[in-house]
Amino acid sequence: MANFKLRVVTPDRIFYDGEASFFSVRTTSGDVGILANHSRYVTPLVIGTLKIRTDEGERFAAIAGGFLKTGDNTATIVTSACEWADEIDVERAQQAADRAKERLQQEQSKREQDIEEIKLKTALNRISVANKLK
Repeated sequence: MANFKLRVVTPDRIFYDGEASFFSVRTTSGDVGILANHSRYVTPLVIGTLKIRTDEGERFAAIAGGFLKTGDNTATIVTSACEWADEIDVERAQQAADRAKERLQQEQSKREQDIEEIKLKTALNRISVANKLK
């Protein structure tokens, strides 16, 4: 299978910069898979799983939304956070999910409720991605 250049960038680091034969990620309109020589494409991303296939095999990461741009046999993902499945502290993610669930039960503004829903989705996604290793 043909390879292409994939770069995943977060504010803290270049998360991934290398060759890939395929990757999939969740967009605002559903999951999308990208292969070599994909047409030009720009789309927003939502909280979900990033699956990258290389010559060495498949890896999974939790991604916290962002944007995807493809063109010229290159794909770039810009995201606020991305974490390999084997880097995820499941216990910490479960604690974050529990805190967010508890706060969602409290009376709060719409903005505060939206923030807690995002925190809950992020924590549950991290747990789901970490469980892909099992």
